[in-house]
Amino acid sequence: MARFIETRGRNIMKVVILCGGLGTRLREETEFRPKPMVPVGGRPILWHIMKYYAHFGHKDFILCLGYKGEFIKDYFRNYHWNTSDVTLKLGRNPQIRYHNTHAEEDWTVTLLDTGAETQTGGRLRRALAHVEEDTFLLTYGDGLTNSNINSSIAFHKRHGAIGTVTAVKPGGRFGELAMDGETIQSFREKPEKEAGFISGGFFVLNKTIGKYLPGDDCVLEKQPLTSLATEGQLKAWRHDGFWQCMDTLRETEHLNKLWATGSAPWKIW
Repeated sequence: MARFIETRGRNIMKVVILCGGLGTRLREETEFRPKPMVPVGGRPILWHIMKYYAHFGHKDFILCLGYKGEFIKDYFRNYHWNTSDVTLKLGRNPQIRYHNTHAEEDWTVTLLDTGAETQTGGRLRRALAHVEEDTFLLTYGDGLTNSNINSSIAFHKRHGAIGTVTAVKPGGRFGELAMDGETIQSFREKPEKEAGFISGGFFVLNKTIGKYLPGDDCVLEKQPLTSLATEGQLKAWRHDGFWQCMDTLRETEHLNKLWATGSAPWKIW
């Protein structure tokens, strides 16, 4: 299993995670909770994503909530309760004693209600008000990888484009990237037949992306990213290792099996 050393004190960035979609292809689970809260190994997939970023030193999160966002709010408001053994003293002066500490005590989590109907670009647009730095990280609340986050940041800084996306090579039905070397020439959301690299959904972005996001109905994967590609402002960080989204029940079962058998490639912490 790949192991990466966390980079402390260098290039530490905020992480925006899109958590507001309906997750219609995973209706068996998302009828009851938002997709980022669907469990893998007993913890929400969102937790796994955040643990992965935190391993590389990025522990300041902005969660863009929408559909059933209250579930995510409740989870983090009661995080210590949800992850610890506790002793309760009942009576008129009740007390709670937690028996565990956890590695997430230095995380900062901003829970941002971006609206139930807002599209992905609109959610990101709202999140930018909470990003002070020029460069930040972006991903979705339903995908896992073992790509080296800090190496993708270094790549992004070398090339100076507005956006860098991790390019991966899984099976079909995802947005295909037509590339000339490291520059993305076109961004097709979901072509009928796909080959080669696709968008893995792990981005490094400059805050100037905001000028490509006109409103709440803006879909990040359509006009904004196609415009960046047309202008030569979208680069590809190629990753040949593990990547898996969680769009279907079968994919959910696959991720849980990897975790249960101790062979989860993303578990590097």
